[in-house]
Amino acid sequence: MTMDATFRDTGRRVIAAEAEALHILSDSLGDSFAAAVQVLLDARGRIIVSGMGKSGHIARKIAATFASTGTPAHFVHPAEASHGDLGMLTPGDAVIVLSNSGETPELSDIVAYTRRFAIPLIGVASRPDSTLLTQSDVALVLPQLGEACGTGVVPTISTTMTLALGDALAIALMEHRQFTPENFRDVHPGGKLGARLSKVRDLMHTGGELPLVDHDTPMGDVLLTISQRGFGVAGILSDDGQLAGIITDGDLRRHMQGLLDHTAEQVMTRNPTTVRSDALAETAVAVMNDRKITCLFAVDAGGQVAGILHIHDCLRAGVV
Repeated sequence: MTMDATFRDTGRRVIAAEAEALHILSDSLGDSFAAAVQVLLDARGRIIVSGMGKSGHIARKIAATFASTGTPAHFVHPAEASHGDLGMLTPGDAVIVLSNSGETPELSDIVAYTRRFAIPLIGVASRPDSTLLTQSDVALVLPQLGEACGTGVVPTISTTMTLALGDALAIALMEHRQFTPENFRDVHPGGKLGARLSKVRDLMHTGGELPLVDHDTPMGDVLLTISQRGFGVAGILSDDGQLAGIITDGDLRRHMQGLLDHTAEQVMTRNPTTVRSDALAETAVAVMNDRKITCLFAVDAGGQVAGILHIHDCLRAGVV
């Protein structure tokens, strides 16, 4: 067997072992999981997540996932907790402590503090009779499946299960709170995800930038507006302020002969495609791509023109 094949087989064995562990974990979830979710929902303050070593790294990720999905949370390092950071815990909080063995000595002070001040404690460990789980209000027991290294000393399967369990708690809370993609964007405005969840109103041009004219405007003035605003189009307003039509380069070419003798209403294309200002910017991009256009007027819930969006605005924001 070649070295490449050996490496590949090792990788597949590790991933298969962790995948099987997740199936077993899923089957093992019971009333204690539901009880843990209820404790987190009932917390008036924040969710504090703590763990030592590799469990600490997992705890940081779980806290971050909670925070980005509508459940305020932060990580407290158990060693730092013993030197003043216990003051970060309040009676309205709920605490999740992670430890595969359930006997990690650095966790003793944070566990004792929750017991002293009646702060709800959710313990996650693989030994039901461990100090952590016997002291917890809700005990989440990880199946004892060893580790993927084969020697039982490298946290792999245990950390994978713990991370998945944290994700399960976070999504259960998120769904109960009906946390939407729009809510997610509010707490995650940066990066590609933030761009994908941008609203049209976040990117569109408004106010004096809008290339708008009344329906009876002479075409000479319409051409001036198109040139000054720089979008290559003009929106035509009806008497009640609704968007009655649009004038594009194509409309100008079709009416080239005697163009300046016409009004905007005589040249415009009626019933133009629009997008709601509260729609996702990705939706507007899809419309522009489908219609092969570069600009799109945005309207509010009452049908009034709220802004105009150019494909370049979306490109700069990283939406496409």
